[in-house]
Amino acid sequence: MYPVAEIDLAALKHNFRRVKETAPNSKVMSVIKANAYGHGDIEVAKALPGSDAFAVARLSEAIRLRNAGIDKPIVLLEGIHSPDECQQASEYGLSVVFHNEQQIAYLSALTLTKPLQFCWLMIETGMHRLGFAPDKVADAITTLTNSNNIAGDIGLMSHFANADTPSDDRNGKQLAVMTKVMSEHCGPRSMANSAAIMSLPTSHQHWVRPGLMLYGVSPLNKKTAQSLNLKPVMQLKAQLIAIEQLQRGEQVGYGGTWQADKPTRIGTVNIGYGDGYSRLLSNAGQVSIQNQIVTILGRVSMDMICVDLSGIDKAEIGDEVILWGDESNPVEQVAKQAKTIAYELLCQLNQRVIRDFHG
Repeated sequence: MYPVAEIDLAALKHNFRRVKETAPNSKVMSVIKANAYGHGDIEVAKALPGSDAFAVARLSEAIRLRNAGIDKPIVLLEGIHSPDECQQASEYGLSVVFHNEQQIAYLSALTLTKPLQFCWLMIETGMHRLGFAPDKVADAITTLTNSNNIAGDIGLMSHFANADTPSDDRNGKQLAVMTKVMSEHCGPRSMANSAAIMSLPTSHQHWVRPGLMLYGVSPLNKKTAQSLNLKPVMQLKAQLIAIEQLQRGEQVGYGGTWQADKPTRIGTVNIGYGDGYSRLLSNAGQVSIQNQIVTILGRVSMDMICVDLSGIDKAEIGDEVILWGDESNPVEQVAKQAKTIAYELLCQLNQRVIRDFHG
């Protein structure tokens, strides 16, 4: 059964309620791209019937959800990248975010049997990744509004680059750009991601787009999930499969990057980068065994890691190992050990790790 990612759907629902409490006047577009940040997109969608819509990055993700019976509006955040994708978006009843003129040209070249609904225009407000410059918005909206391939209002959407640091003055500058654009055009509006939901209430508008906070991870750099009343949804577990006594001078793992400076008891755990467990945790990460934190020794290999058992006299083969998700070792802390972000650790877990849903 190991390794396994235990997914607590009750915690997921709790975090969704936190979104509703924090942005009570906004509709919720739950972000479940990248397999719901590694948590299982179909199961997460089914567990959040209170969502007014879902958001994914790519067409394949949306089609997977539709084929699983998810009938809520599904928004393609990256939009469509060919006339064929536009046709498929129509066939599956998907909603498109348009972020460049080429995408509008794809739409204009077609005659869709069913017009696209609940569509959005991405506005470039300062992140410089996707979107129309403010002075191009009016023409884009006019073209889309006049198209027989579009039904209903065109929403205005943008994205914060620095909302995880609420004091960053660039947040206010982006919001000011978006506010000016919104004052000139009608329709639904959406800008707030998880960090902005928690820290920038003036950005909430008609729709909020929670992602990371749904999964019980703090979206703010200087706040813990616990302080924000968010509950971790994933607990990643593996198993102790071997124990060995090392002598002083003996080395561990590929390259011998860790060497014992005294007699040391070590354990081998059945998880590695082949499961999506980050190699950046080599000689840096920590895990929990019998409610005690122990350190990874040597390199993370494809299927295994080694850990220091010096402080756990009663550790035995078969013991459960918690890689992240308990109070003593939350995923945010593990991300710091790897010098990366929690998003990456969660998203890169692959299908070799069993998802066990409960709650």
